[in-house]
Amino acid sequence: MRRVPLALMCGPLCGSLLVLTSCAWGGGDQNPGERLPSAPLGVTAAAGSATSVHVMWNVASADPKITRYEIYRGTTKVEEVSGAEHMVDVSRLEPATTYVFTVRARNAAGDAGPPSKPVRATTPAQAAADGTAPTRPGTPHGKAVGSRAVQLSWERSTDDRGVTSYDVYQGTSKIHSVGGGQTATVVTGLRPGTHYRFTVRARDAADNLSAPSATVPVTTARGAADNRGTAPTDFRAATHRADGAYYIDLSWVPPEVDGVITEYQIHLDGAPVTSLVWGGTPPSGRSTYSFYVGREAGVAHRVRIRAKLPDGTWGGLSAERSVTTGSTDQETN
Repeated sequence: MRRVPLALMCGPLCGSLLVLTSCAWGGGDQNPGERLPSAPLGVTAAAGSATSVHVMWNVASADPKITRYEIYRGTTKVEEVSGAEHMVDVSRLEPATTYVFTVRARNAAGDAGPPSKPVRATTPAQAAADGTAPTRPGTPHGKAVGSRAVQLSWERSTDDRGVTSYDVYQGTSKIHSVGGGQTATVVTGLRPGTHYRFTVRARDAADNLSAPSATVPVTTARGAADNRGTAPTDFRAATHRADGAYYIDLSWVPPEVDGVITEYQIHLDGAPVTSLVWGGTPPSGRSTYSFYVGREAGVAHRVRIRAKLPDGTWGGLSAERSVTTGSTDQETN
């Protein structure tokens, strides 16, 4: 067997998307024997622009298990996210308008718990023909707060129409937002004993985004969950042939983390070769993906995969699997 250079092309995403059913405010009758979820606590809402509001909340009681959260504007449900998510951007709002938001949790049986305490947010007036972004936030500072949180602060940005929000990034992933009047925040849901690199960007009412601030490195303290696995498990790889070409078929179980995983990186023969990103809600169980590797039979490959975690860092690599094109393939059309 021999290896040949590859010109990789991403194949179609094979994982099916989880479709969530919209439910009315009333939520229907409770299933007998099922406990209702508690009301989400710590709900906050801050305008992100003239037409959007960023809503965040704390995890509801884990008993019963929460499968999704519903976000309401007044009595109208406007967003729905999985039970692993704890923030959302509500868009398509009107400028210079005050909105009231609540959050409700639902369990696996579809029963809704009580709504959270209402929170208010006012969108700023729309800035006409504003093409000027805010200035870059000043030097940020950060320190670990235990093993799962970091306290960040930065110097205020300026804008000719005013800053409406600040977005916090870990690497290239936006993981937190605060209102334009804040220059400090606490980022939670992090991993113990992990090195992070944070930046901050300012946003104005016209959705213009500043350049990122300088990077501030912070390492969380070690804790009891340091060794919790972040690598995909039960990783499998096989090959198939279609229209004269060979493909590698992957399947895996996502790691159990605090949040939703939407991006994976595939390593082939010891090097990263492609990434896959779910555009919608990721599969709730086993995930699958297939990609093109060439037209020659008898070529051996080694493949692994890793997840981009909700805190913006890469998790551990899966176990390595070996496959050979043409070994057990069947032609499909």
